[in-house]
Amino acid sequence: MHDLPRKLTVDDLAALFEGRTRFVERLAGRQNPLGDARALLTSLPEPEQLEALNAHPCIGAPRVSPASAREQGGERDPAVLGELARANRLYEAKFGFRFVVFVNRRTRAEILRVLQARITRTREEELRTGLDELVSIALDRYQSRRHPRPDRSAPPARRARRPRRLQSR
Repeated sequence: MHDLPRKLTVDDLAALFEGRTRFVERLAGRQNPLGDARALLTSLPEPEQLEALNAHPCIGAPRVSPASAREQGGERDPAVLGELARANRLYEAKFGFRFVVFVNRRTRAEILRVLQARITRTREEELRTGLDELVSIALDRYQSRRHPRPDRSAPPARRARRPRRLQSR
């Protein structure tokens, strides 16, 4: 984390963490907010942890922030979206908070498999994992702003063909 900022505003952090929560407001007062994010988030009372998780949009939701839309890509398979919606509802009913995962440019079908595996875990495991994933997402967003990557939803750039090697006879 050698490349992390020493100070970010509440608005900067709200964009990275998907909302202006009590966690984000506390974090903005830190000298090294992204470096301190995991430790602070895990030390908060559970209601504040849940508020931070629940500020994040559901995977596959029709309306998400521009950052989430870029991360989730443009996959629109109705079967996958329907199953994601169903699995998200089951997850929230079981654990009492939103499923948060660092998409990391995976497709929604891949994320569905992650969700189906994680729903079998304990609440404690999921709370820890969700909080960790939330910070990973914010760190990736910060790094992506500093070093933009190509847009996943854009068509792939054409690669130049490599010349064929001449075979020796």
